[in-house]
Amino acid sequence: MKNASGYTFREWRVPDHMVGGIRRYIEQGIPPGDFLTAVLDNDLKEAMGRADDENLRNLPAILAYFYNEAPGLCWGSPKRRHAWLAKFAAARREGQDANT
Repeated sequence: MKNASGYTFREWRVPDHMVGGIRRYIEQGIPPGDFLTAVLDNDLKEAMGRADDENLRNLPAILAYFYNEAPGLCWGSPKRRHAWLAKFAAARREGQDANT
């Protein structure tokens, strides 16, 4: 999986201030904020309403990153997001690494 830092899609890029939240969600199962949650749920109407100006301008790159680089099971619907978070929560309870 390619890191979101510096990820570009055509003329858009993943904003630097989003990289940490994306990485924490994918690698550690830490719930993101409202904008990224809407992106993960594939709710573009909600994502547009919750985006700051920079995220709104660069939404194509954020979506392209998830489509092209992120694990398919971590995004696309609320059900997938909940399952992704639950996997990490279960691993933490059992003292294991959810990425193994």
